[in-house]
Amino acid sequence: MKEFKAALTVGALAKAAGVGVPTLRYYERRGLLPPPRRRQSGYREYSADAVRHVRFIRHAQQLGFSLSEVEELLSLQLDPRHSCADVRTRAQRKIADIASRVENLNRMRRVLERLVEACPGDAPIRDCPILDALDDEHDTGR
Repeated sequence: MKEFKAALTVGALAKAAGVGVPTLRYYERRGLLPPPRRRQSGYREYSADAVRHVRFIRHAQQLGFSLSEVEELLSLQLDPRHSCADVRTRAQRKIADIASRVENLNRMRRVLERLVEACPGDAPIRDCPILDALDDEHDTGR
C-alpha cells in the first residue's frame, strides 16, 4: 500500500482512496470522516490517515455494512472500553441479516421460476400468466 506523508487535497484523497469527491463530502456531512484542516485559502487539507479511514469505510460497505453500522464500527474502534467481542457481535448480526436476504432472494427466484414455467411464451399478452400473477391480489410468494 502506498504511504502518504504530505497533506492531501480532497481530489488527491479521493484518488488515493478510490472514491469520488462527492463521496468524501458526503462522508464528512455524515460525520464518518473527521473534518479536515483548512488552508488559509480555504481548501481542505486531509492527513495521510484519511486514506486508511476512507478505505475502512468502503471495505465495510463492501461487506454489507450500512453507513450507520460503519459509524458504529468506527466509534467502537476509537473507544478502548470495547473489545473484539463487540465487533464480533455486529459481524454476526450482519451475517444473520445477509442470510435472511439470501433466503428472501431464493424465495423470489423460486416464485419467478414457477411463473416462467407456467408461461407458454406464445400466448397473447392479455393471457400472460406472469402478468396475471403480478396483478393478482394474493401473495405469489407462498
